Amino acid sequence: MKKNMGMADKLIRFLVAIAIAVLYFMNVISGTVAIILLILAVIFVLTSFVSFCPLYLPFGISTCKKKS
Repeated sequence: MKKNMGMADKLIRFLVAIAIAVLYFMNVISGTVAIILLILAVIFVLTSFVSFCPLYLPFGISTCKKKS
């Protein structure tokens, strides 16, 4: 897997995942919506750690800085 996520992208995904977790544990979100958002948060954290987003691949998107 070639890395296709830059630092800003990883940081944003991680912060969104934390926000979803906080909303869940403060009982702001619940039910089916909470489950879907928690799954999305886990995916965001995993993709942040591996620096690879599979959805970027078919579109040719890369947020990594270009190497000179």
